[in-house]
Amino acid sequence: MPTACMSWEFRRRGRESISHPLGNVLPTLAENRAWRSLEDVTRRERTRGATQTVVRERPPPLGVQLRLHLDGESSTHRLAKGRCVVGAGGDADLVVADAAVSRRHVMLTLVPEGVAVEDLGSRNGTFYLGQRIEKAVLSVGSHITVGGAQVAIEPDPRALDDVEVGSEPGYGGLVGASPPMRRLFATLARLEGSLVPVLVQGPSGVGKELVAKAIHAGSQRSDGPLVVVNCGAISRELVLSELFGHQKGAFTGATTSRPGAFEAADGGTLFLDEVGELPLDVQPALLRALESGEVKPIGDDRARRVDVRVVAATNRKLDEAIDDGSFREDLYFRLAVVTLHVPSLSERPDDVPLLAQHFAGQGGGTLPDDVLTRLRGRRWRGNARELRNAVRAYLAIGQVPDGPAGDLLTTALRHTIDPMGAYQAQKDLIIHQFSQVYFEMLMAAAEGNLSEAARRSGIDRSYLRKLLQKYEVQS
Repeated sequence: MPTACMSWEFRRRGRESISHPLGNVLPTLAENRAWRSLEDVTRRERTRGATQTVVRERPPPLGVQLRLHLDGESSTHRLAKGRCVVGAGGDADLVVADAAVSRRHVMLTLVPEGVAVEDLGSRNGTFYLGQRIEKAVLSVGSHITVGGAQVAIEPDPRALDDVEVGSEPGYGGLVGASPPMRRLFATLARLEGSLVPVLVQGPSGVGKELVAKAIHAGSQRSDGPLVVVNCGAISRELVLSELFGHQKGAFTGATTSRPGAFEAADGGTLFLDEVGELPLDVQPALLRALESGEVKPIGDDRARRVDVRVVAATNRKLDEAIDDGSFREDLYFRLAVVTLHVPSLSERPDDVPLLAQHFAGQGGGTLPDDVLTRLRGRRWRGNARELRNAVRAYLAIGQVPDGPAGDLLTTALRHTIDPMGAYQAQKDLIIHQFSQVYFEMLMAAAEGNLSEAARRSGIDRSYLRKLLQKYEVQS
Protein backbone atom coordinates (compact mmCIF):
# COMPACT_ATOMS: atom_id res chain seq x y z
CA MET A 1 0.00 0.00 0.00
CA PRO A 2 1.17 3.56 -0.63
CA THR A 3 2.56 5.93 1.89
CA ALA A 4 0.32 8.89 2.67
CA CYS A 5 1.28 12.28 1.35
CA MET A 6 -0.33 15.66 0.78
CA SER A 7 0.03 17.76 -2.35
CA TRP A 8 -2.51 20.51 -2.13
CA GLU A 9 -2.12 24.13 -1.20
CA PHE A 10 -4.06 26.05 1.42
CA ARG A 11 -4.56 29.80 1.27
CA ARG A 12 -6.42 32.11 3.60
CA ARG A 13 -6.89 35.88 3.58
CA GLY A 14 -4.41 36.36 0.78
CA ARG A 15 -1.66 34.43 2.55
CA GLU A 16 -0.39 31.17 1.11
CA SER A 17 0.58 28.25 3.28
CA ILE A 18 0.17 24.54 2.82
CA SER A 19 -2.40 22.61 4.78
CA HIS A 20 -4.89 20.03 3.51
CA PRO A 21 -6.95 18.76 0.50
CA LEU A 22 -10.36 19.48 -1.10
CA GLY A 23 -14.10 20.26 -0.87
CA ASN A 24 -17.32 21.61 -2.45
CA VAL A 25 -20.80 22.52 -1.34
CA LEU A 26 -24.08 21.15 -2.17
CA PRO A 27 -27.22 21.12 -0.20
CA THR A 28 -26.63 23.22 2.89
CA LEU A 29 -28.92 23.80 5.83
CA ALA A 30 -31.37 26.66 5.87
CA GLU A 31 -29.43 28.17 8.74
CA ASN A 32 -26.54 28.71 6.30
CA ARG A 33 -25.90 32.35 5.47
CA ALA A 34 -26.88 31.61 1.87
CA TRP A 35 -30.51 31.30 2.95
CA ARG A 36 -30.61 35.00 3.69
CA SER A 37 -28.41 36.05 0.80
CA LEU A 38 -31.19 37.81 -1.14
CA GLU A 39 -31.85 40.10 1.78
CA ASP A 40 -30.07 43.40 2.20
CA VAL A 41 -26.91 43.15 4.23
CA THR A 42 -26.89 45.45 7.22
CA ARG A 43 -23.63 46.66 8.74
CA ARG A 44 -23.38 48.63 11.97
CA GLU A 45 -20.57 51.17 12.06
CA ARG A 46 -19.45 53.58 14.72
CA THR A 47 -19.15 57.17 13.58
CA ARG A 48 -17.90 59.67 16.16
CA GLY A 49 -19.21 57.57 18.98
CA ALA A 50 -22.61 57.03 17.41
CA THR A 51 -23.82 53.81 15.84
CA GLN A 52 -24.81 54.14 12.21
CA THR A 53 -26.68 51.49 10.23
CA VAL A 54 -25.49 51.14 6.65
CA VAL A 55 -27.58 49.08 4.26
CA ARG A 56 -26.07 47.81 1.05
CA GLU A 57 -27.23 45.27 -1.49
CA ARG A 58 -25.11 42.38 -2.65
CA PRO A 59 -24.63 41.93 -6.38
CA PRO A 60 -27.38 39.79 -7.94
CA PRO A 61 -26.61 36.08 -8.12
CA LEU A 62 -26.04 34.46 -11.50
CA GLY A 63 -29.24 33.50 -13.28
CA VAL A 64 -30.55 29.94 -13.50
CA GLN A 65 -33.48 28.26 -15.18
CA LEU A 66 -35.81 25.48 -14.06
CA ARG A 67 -36.54 22.56 -16.37
CA LEU A 68 -39.76 20.68 -15.61
CA HIS A 69 -39.92 17.01 -16.62
CA LEU A 70 -43.42 15.46 -16.49
CA ASP A 71 -44.96 12.56 -18.46
CA GLY A 72 -42.13 12.51 -20.98
CA GLU A 73 -42.38 16.21 -21.76
CA SER A 74 -40.23 19.10 -20.57
CA SER A 75 -40.48 22.87 -20.35
CA THR A 76 -38.23 25.59 -18.99
CA HIS A 77 -38.83 28.56 -16.74
CA ARG A 78 -36.28 31.32 -16.33
CA LEU A 79 -35.75 32.43 -12.75
CA ALA A 80 -35.56 36.02 -13.94
CA LYS A 81 -37.26 37.53 -10.87
CA GLY A 82 -35.10 35.55 -8.47
CA ARG A 83 -38.03 33.62 -7.01
CA CYS A 84 -40.47 31.03 -8.33
CA VAL A 85 -43.41 29.16 -6.80
CA VAL A 86 -43.99 25.69 -8.22
CA GLY A 87 -47.45 24.21 -7.84
CA ALA A 88 -50.66 22.98 -9.44
CA GLY A 89 -52.60 26.19 -8.89
CA GLY A 90 -53.12 28.80 -11.57
CA ASP A 91 -51.35 31.42 -9.45
CA ALA A 92 -48.09 29.40 -9.40
CA ASP A 93 -45.18 30.73 -11.43
CA LEU A 94 -44.42 27.24 -12.75
CA VAL A 95 -47.60 25.19 -13.06
CA VAL A 96 -47.35 21.41 -12.67
CA ALA A 97 -50.45 19.56 -13.86
CA ASP A 98 -50.20 16.65 -11.45
CA ALA A 99 -52.74 15.55 -8.85
CA ALA A 100 -49.96 14.79 -6.35
CA VAL A 101 -48.73 18.41 -6.44
CA SER A 102 -50.24 21.00 -4.10
CA ARG A 103 -51.53 24.36 -5.39
CA ARG A 104 -48.48 26.13 -3.91
CA HIS A 105 -46.06 23.26 -3.44
CA VAL A 106 -42.52 24.62 -3.21
CA MET A 107 -40.73 27.95 -3.60
CA LEU A 108 -37.29 28.28 -5.21
CA THR A 109 -35.21 31.39 -4.57
CA LEU A 110 -32.02 32.43 -6.30
CA VAL A 111 -29.06 32.74 -3.89
CA PRO A 112 -25.30 32.96 -4.45
CA GLU A 113 -24.76 29.24 -3.75
CA GLY A 114 -27.45 28.25 -6.23
CA VAL A 115 -31.14 27.95 -5.34
CA ALA A 116 -32.81 27.95 -1.93
CA VAL A 117 -35.67 25.44 -1.85
CA GLU A 118 -38.53 25.79 0.67
CA ASP A 119 -41.44 23.40 0.80
CA LEU A 120 -44.67 25.41 1.32
CA GLY A 121 -46.44 22.82 3.44
CA SER A 122 -47.27 20.54 0.54
CA ARG A 123 -49.31 17.38 1.08
CA ASN A 124 -46.87 14.96 -0.52
CA GLY A 125 -43.59 16.71 0.13
CA THR A 126 -40.55 17.85 -1.83
CA PHE A 127 -37.71 15.36 -2.34
CA TYR A 128 -34.00 15.67 -3.06
CA LEU A 129 -31.83 12.56 -3.55
CA GLY A 130 -34.74 10.50 -2.26
CA GLN A 131 -35.00 12.45 1.01
CA ARG A 132 -37.89 14.70 1.95
CA ILE A 133 -36.72 18.24 2.58
CA GLU A 134 -38.30 21.35 4.06
CA LYS A 135 -35.51 23.85 3.46
CA ALA A 136 -32.21 23.43 1.68
CA VAL A 137 -29.82 25.30 -0.56
CA LEU A 138 -29.05 23.30 -3.71
CA SER A 139 -26.37 23.91 -6.27
CA VAL A 140 -27.05 24.38 -9.94
CA GLY A 141 -27.16 20.94 -11.53
CA SER A 142 -29.39 19.46 -8.81
CA HIS A 143 -33.00 18.39 -9.27
CA ILE A 144 -35.97 17.97 -6.94
CA THR A 145 -39.03 15.75 -7.15
CA VAL A 146 -42.56 17.14 -6.64
CA GLY A 147 -45.34 14.63 -7.14
CA GLY A 148 -44.62 12.76 -10.35
CA ALA A 149 -42.52 15.57 -11.78
CA GLN A 150 -38.87 16.42 -11.61
CA VAL A 151 -37.61 20.01 -11.55
CA ALA A 152 -34.00 20.36 -12.68
CA ILE A 153 -31.99 23.41 -11.64
CA GLU A 154 -29.86 24.41 -14.62
CA PRO A 155 -27.60 27.34 -15.52
CA ASP A 156 -29.40 29.96 -17.56
CA PRO A 157 -27.64 29.94 -20.96
CA ARG A 158 -28.53 33.62 -21.32
CA ALA A 159 -27.13 34.62 -17.93
CA LEU A 160 -23.87 36.04 -19.31
CA ASP A 161 -25.15 37.14 -22.73
CA ASP A 162 -25.48 40.71 -21.58
CA VAL A 163 -21.91 41.00 -20.27
CA GLU A 164 -20.28 43.87 -22.11
CA VAL A 165 -16.58 44.41 -22.68
CA GLY A 166 -15.34 46.45 -19.73
CA SER A 167 -12.81 49.25 -19.66
CA GLU A 168 -10.57 48.01 -16.85
CA PRO A 169 -7.12 46.64 -17.90
CA GLY A 170 -7.05 44.19 -15.02
CA TYR A 171 -8.97 42.28 -12.40
CA GLY A 172 -7.76 40.63 -9.21
CA GLY A 173 -4.13 40.22 -10.27
CA LEU A 174 -4.97 39.51 -13.92
CA VAL A 175 -3.57 41.89 -16.54
CA GLY A 176 -4.81 42.57 -20.06
CA ALA A 177 -6.24 45.35 -22.21
CA SER A 178 -7.39 43.30 -25.21
CA PRO A 179 -11.15 42.88 -25.80
CA PRO A 180 -11.11 39.12 -24.92
CA MET A 181 -9.47 39.82 -21.56
CA ARG A 182 -11.62 42.83 -20.76
CA ARG A 183 -14.69 40.72 -21.46
CA LEU A 184 -13.31 38.06 -19.12
CA PHE A 185 -12.78 40.72 -16.42
CA ALA A 186 -16.36 41.94 -16.84
CA THR A 187 -17.62 38.37 -16.56
CA LEU A 188 -15.61 37.82 -13.37
CA ALA A 189 -17.15 40.98 -11.93
CA ARG A 190 -20.59 39.64 -12.87
CA LEU A 191 -19.83 36.42 -10.99
CA GLU A 192 -19.13 38.23 -7.73
CA GLY A 193 -22.73 37.79 -6.62
CA SER A 194 -22.70 34.04 -7.20
CA LEU A 195 -21.08 30.99 -5.65
CA VAL A 196 -21.91 28.50 -8.40
CA PRO A 197 -19.22 26.09 -9.64
CA VAL A 198 -16.98 27.47 -12.38
CA LEU A 199 -14.89 25.62 -14.96
CA VAL A 200 -11.90 27.59 -16.25
CA GLN A 201 -10.59 26.42 -19.62
CA GLY A 202 -7.56 27.46 -21.61
CA PRO A 203 -4.16 26.22 -22.79
CA SER A 204 -1.25 25.71 -20.41
CA GLY A 205 0.39 28.84 -19.10
CA VAL A 206 -2.48 31.30 -19.61
CA GLY A 207 -3.08 31.89 -15.90
CA LYS A 208 -6.04 29.68 -15.01
CA GLU A 209 -4.96 29.56 -11.35
CA LEU A 210 -4.87 33.36 -11.27
CA VAL A 211 -8.46 33.35 -12.53
CA ALA A 212 -9.42 30.96 -9.73
CA LYS A 213 -7.75 33.21 -7.16
CA ALA A 214 -9.60 36.22 -8.58
CA ILE A 215 -12.92 34.37 -8.39
CA HIS A 216 -12.27 33.48 -4.74
CA ALA A 217 -11.06 36.98 -3.81
CA GLY A 218 -14.11 38.57 -5.42
CA SER A 219 -16.63 36.26 -3.75
CA GLN A 220 -18.41 36.38 -0.42
CA ARG A 221 -16.02 33.66 0.74
CA SER A 222 -12.86 35.69 0.32
CA ASP A 223 -12.23 35.49 4.09
CA GLY A 224 -12.41 31.70 3.93
CA PRO A 225 -9.68 29.30 2.79
CA LEU A 226 -8.65 28.78 -0.82
CA VAL A 227 -7.42 25.21 -1.20
CA VAL A 228 -5.56 24.29 -4.39
CA VAL A 229 -5.35 20.69 -5.55
CA ASN A 230 -3.38 19.75 -8.65
CA CYS A 231 -5.26 16.67 -9.79
CA GLY A 232 -2.55 15.81 -12.27
CA ALA A 233 0.16 15.68 -9.60
CA ILE A 234 -1.47 13.16 -7.26
CA SER A 235 -0.61 9.48 -7.56
CA ARG A 236 -3.55 7.29 -8.52
CA GLU A 237 -3.38 5.40 -5.22
CA LEU A 238 -3.68 8.55 -3.10
CA VAL A 239 -6.34 10.56 -4.92
CA LEU A 240 -9.21 9.58 -2.61
CA SER A 241 -7.09 10.30 0.46
CA GLU A 242 -6.07 13.68 -0.90
CA LEU A 243 -9.64 14.66 -1.67
CA PHE A 244 -11.54 13.18 1.25
CA GLY A 245 -8.92 12.43 3.91
CA HIS A 246 -8.23 9.21 5.81
CA GLN A 247 -8.25 7.74 9.28
CA LYS A 248 -5.20 6.44 11.08
CA GLY A 249 -4.45 2.88 9.98
CA ALA A 250 -6.70 3.08 6.91
CA PHE A 251 -3.80 1.88 4.77
CA THR A 252 -0.06 1.29 4.99
CA GLY A 253 1.65 4.57 5.83
CA ALA A 254 -1.44 6.20 7.32
CA THR A 255 0.19 6.75 10.71
CA THR A 256 -2.10 9.66 11.58
CA SER A 257 -5.58 10.78 10.61
CA ARG A 258 -5.64 13.52 7.97
CA PRO A 259 -8.55 15.64 6.73
CA GLY A 260 -8.98 15.90 2.99
CA ALA A 261 -9.08 18.96 0.80
CA PHE A 262 -12.87 19.16 1.00
CA GLU A 263 -12.74 19.58 4.76
CA ALA A 264 -9.81 21.99 4.56
CA ALA A 265 -11.79 24.18 2.14
CA ASP A 266 -14.93 24.20 4.30
CA GLY A 267 -16.37 27.70 4.25
CA GLY A 268 -14.19 28.72 1.32
CA THR A 269 -13.18 27.71 -2.19
CA LEU A 270 -11.67 24.52 -3.56
CA PHE A 271 -9.66 24.90 -6.77
CA LEU A 272 -9.27 21.63 -8.69
CA ASP A 273 -6.50 22.29 -11.17
CA GLU A 274 -6.12 19.89 -14.11
CA VAL A 275 -9.42 18.26 -13.18
CA GLY A 276 -9.43 16.44 -16.50
CA GLU A 277 -6.60 14.25 -15.20
CA LEU A 278 -8.67 12.66 -12.42
CA PRO A 279 -8.79 8.87 -12.82
CA LEU A 280 -12.14 7.65 -14.13
CA ASP A 281 -12.71 5.38 -11.12
CA VAL A 282 -12.35 8.35 -8.75
CA GLN A 283 -14.82 10.58 -10.56
CA PRO A 284 -17.98 8.94 -9.09
CA ALA A 285 -16.74 9.71 -5.56
CA LEU A 286 -16.19 13.35 -6.49
CA LEU A 287 -19.63 13.50 -8.09
CA ARG A 288 -21.24 12.10 -4.93
CA ALA A 289 -19.47 14.70 -2.81
CA LEU A 290 -20.71 17.46 -5.09
CA GLU A 291 -24.27 16.14 -5.04
CA SER A 292 -24.57 15.43 -1.33
CA GLY A 293 -22.26 18.04 0.18
CA GLU A 294 -20.78 15.27 2.32
CA VAL A 295 -17.42 13.52 2.35
CA LYS A 296 -16.35 10.29 3.98
CA PRO A 297 -12.64 9.88 4.81
CA ILE A 298 -11.05 6.51 3.97
CA GLY A 299 -11.51 4.17 6.92
CA ASP A 300 -14.30 6.26 8.49
CA ASP A 301 -17.95 5.23 8.53
CA ARG A 302 -19.17 8.74 9.29
CA ALA A 303 -19.93 11.22 6.52
CA ARG A 304 -19.02 14.83 7.20
CA ARG A 305 -20.88 17.80 5.77
CA VAL A 306 -18.83 20.45 3.99
CA ASP A 307 -19.76 23.83 2.56
CA VAL A 308 -17.39 24.55 -0.31
CA ARG A 309 -17.47 26.48 -3.57
CA VAL A 310 -15.67 24.57 -6.35
CA VAL A 311 -13.66 26.12 -9.16
CA ALA A 312 -12.05 23.67 -11.59
CA ALA A 313 -9.59 24.17 -14.43
CA THR A 314 -8.33 22.14 -17.35
CA ASN A 315 -6.40 22.52 -20.58
CA ARG A 316 -8.12 19.44 -21.99
CA LYS A 317 -11.19 19.53 -24.18
CA LEU A 318 -13.55 17.78 -21.81
CA ASP A 319 -16.21 17.26 -24.48
CA GLU A 320 -13.72 15.06 -26.32
CA ALA A 321 -12.83 13.32 -23.04
CA ILE A 322 -16.53 12.58 -22.53
CA ASP A 323 -16.76 11.13 -26.03
CA ASP A 324 -13.78 8.83 -25.50
CA GLY A 325 -15.07 7.74 -22.10
CA SER A 326 -12.28 9.21 -19.93
CA PHE A 327 -14.46 11.83 -18.23
CA ARG A 328 -17.99 11.48 -16.88
CA GLU A 329 -20.62 13.64 -18.50
CA ASP A 330 -22.63 14.06 -15.28
CA LEU A 331 -19.51 15.26 -13.44
CA TYR A 332 -18.77 17.70 -16.24
CA PHE A 333 -22.20 19.32 -15.93
CA ARG A 334 -21.73 19.57 -12.16
CA LEU A 335 -18.44 21.43 -12.58
CA ALA A 336 -19.26 23.50 -15.67
CA VAL A 337 -22.23 25.47 -14.37
CA VAL A 338 -20.34 28.50 -15.68
CA THR A 339 -17.50 28.02 -18.16
CA LEU A 340 -14.81 30.65 -18.64
CA HIS A 341 -12.27 30.62 -21.45
CA VAL A 342 -8.90 32.24 -20.84
CA PRO A 343 -7.48 33.22 -24.26
CA SER A 344 -3.95 32.31 -25.30
CA LEU A 345 -1.41 35.03 -26.07
CA SER A 346 -1.86 34.30 -29.77
CA GLU A 347 -5.46 35.47 -29.38
CA ARG A 348 -4.39 38.72 -27.70
CA PRO A 349 -0.94 39.75 -28.97
CA ASP A 350 -1.50 43.37 -27.93
CA ASP A 351 -1.38 42.23 -24.31
CA VAL A 352 2.21 40.98 -24.62
CA PRO A 353 3.95 44.34 -23.94
CA LEU A 354 1.58 45.07 -21.04
CA LEU A 355 2.18 41.65 -19.50
CA ALA A 356 5.94 41.81 -20.08
CA GLN A 357 6.21 45.15 -18.31
CA HIS A 358 4.06 43.78 -15.50
CA PHE A 359 6.39 40.79 -15.07
CA ALA A 360 9.43 43.07 -15.18
CA GLY A 361 7.91 45.23 -12.45
CA GLN A 362 7.47 42.17 -10.27
CA GLY A 363 11.21 41.62 -10.59
CA GLY A 364 12.01 45.23 -9.78
CA GLY A 365 12.93 46.22 -13.34
CA THR A 366 11.60 47.73 -16.55
CA LEU A 367 11.91 46.80 -20.21
CA PRO A 368 13.05 49.19 -22.96
CA ASP A 369 10.86 49.76 -26.00
CA ASP A 370 13.02 47.71 -28.37
CA VAL A 371 12.74 44.68 -26.10
CA LEU A 372 8.97 45.10 -25.86
CA THR A 373 8.81 45.22 -29.65
CA ARG A 374 10.79 41.98 -29.92
CA LEU A 375 8.58 40.29 -27.38
CA ARG A 376 5.45 41.52 -29.16
CA GLY A 377 6.58 39.86 -32.38
CA ARG A 378 7.26 36.43 -30.87
CA ARG A 379 4.97 33.43 -30.77
CA TRP A 380 4.42 32.30 -27.19
CA ARG A 381 3.48 28.67 -27.27
CA GLY A 382 3.84 28.55 -23.49
CA ASN A 383 1.67 31.67 -23.18
CA ALA A 384 2.08 33.98 -20.17
CA ARG A 385 4.26 31.48 -18.31
CA GLU A 386 6.79 31.40 -21.16
CA LEU A 387 6.69 35.18 -21.50
CA ARG A 388 7.31 35.59 -17.77
CA ASN A 389 10.33 33.29 -17.94
CA ALA A 390 11.73 35.22 -20.90
CA VAL A 391 11.36 38.50 -19.00
CA ARG A 392 13.11 36.99 -15.98
CA ALA A 393 15.93 35.82 -18.22
CA TYR A 394 16.33 39.33 -19.65
CA LEU A 395 16.46 40.87 -16.18
CA ALA A 396 19.09 38.30 -15.17
CA ILE A 397 21.39 38.29 -18.22
CA GLY A 398 20.34 41.37 -20.19
CA GLN A 399 19.30 39.38 -23.23
CA VAL A 400 16.03 37.97 -24.54
CA PRO A 401 16.45 34.26 -25.35
CA ASP A 402 16.16 33.57 -29.08
CA GLY A 403 14.28 30.31 -28.76
CA PRO A 404 11.21 29.26 -26.78
CA ALA A 405 11.19 29.37 -23.01
CA GLY A 406 12.41 25.78 -22.93
CA ASP A 407 15.80 27.11 -24.11
CA LEU A 408 16.09 29.62 -21.27
CA LEU A 409 18.29 27.37 -19.14
CA THR A 410 20.65 26.67 -22.02
CA THR A 411 20.89 30.38 -22.80
CA ALA A 412 21.60 31.23 -19.17
CA LEU A 413 24.23 28.49 -18.89
CA ARG A 414 26.04 29.75 -21.99
CA HIS A 415 26.36 33.14 -20.28
CA THR A 416 27.54 31.60 -17.00
CA ILE A 417 29.95 28.81 -17.87
CA ASP A 418 33.59 29.56 -18.59
CA PRO A 419 34.66 26.96 -21.21
CA MET A 420 38.30 27.56 -20.28
CA GLY A 421 37.69 26.77 -16.62
CA ALA A 422 38.05 23.39 -14.93
CA TYR A 423 35.04 21.10 -15.37
CA GLN A 424 34.52 20.33 -11.66
CA ALA A 425 34.85 23.97 -10.65
CA GLN A 426 32.28 25.04 -13.27
CA LYS A 427 29.93 22.25 -12.21
CA ASP A 428 30.23 23.20 -8.53
CA LEU A 429 29.51 26.83 -9.40
CA ILE A 430 26.31 25.95 -11.29
CA ILE A 431 25.13 23.62 -8.53
CA HIS A 432 25.79 26.30 -5.92
CA GLN A 433 23.89 28.92 -7.93
CA PHE A 434 21.01 26.52 -8.57
CA SER A 435 20.78 25.58 -4.89
CA GLN A 436 20.82 29.16 -3.73
CA VAL A 437 18.11 30.25 -6.18
CA TYR A 438 16.04 27.14 -5.47
CA PHE A 439 16.06 27.58 -1.70
CA GLU A 440 15.32 31.30 -2.00
CA MET A 441 12.29 30.57 -4.18
CA LEU A 442 11.26 27.66 -1.95
CA MET A 443 11.19 29.79 1.20
CA ALA A 444 9.39 32.58 -0.62
CA ALA A 445 6.71 30.15 -1.83
CA ALA A 446 6.37 28.74 1.71
CA GLU A 447 6.25 32.30 3.15
CA GLY A 448 9.17 31.51 5.44
CA ASN A 449 7.48 28.48 6.99
CA LEU A 450 10.23 25.89 7.45
CA SER A 451 7.88 22.95 7.97
CA GLU A 452 5.94 23.85 4.86
CA ALA A 453 9.17 24.21 2.86
CA ALA A 454 10.30 20.78 4.06
CA ARG A 455 7.02 19.23 2.91
CA ARG A 456 7.23 20.88 -0.50
CA SER A 457 10.87 19.99 -1.11
CA GLY A 458 10.77 16.49 0.36
CA ILE A 459 13.81 17.33 2.51
CA ASP A 460 13.98 16.53 6.20
CA ARG A 461 13.28 19.66 8.23
CA SER A 462 16.53 19.60 10.22
CA TYR A 463 18.62 18.96 7.10
CA LEU A 464 16.80 21.71 5.24
CA ARG A 465 17.72 24.14 8.00
CA LYS A 466 21.43 23.25 7.51
CA LEU A 467 21.12 23.74 3.73
CA LEU A 468 19.53 27.14 4.21
CA GLN A 469 22.40 28.17 6.46
CA LYS A 470 24.94 26.84 3.95
CA TYR A 471 23.46 28.84 1.09
CA GLU A 472 22.74 31.88 3.28
CA VAL A 473 19.00 31.79 2.74
CA GLN A 474 16.95 33.32 5.51
CA SER A 475 14.35 31.01 7.09
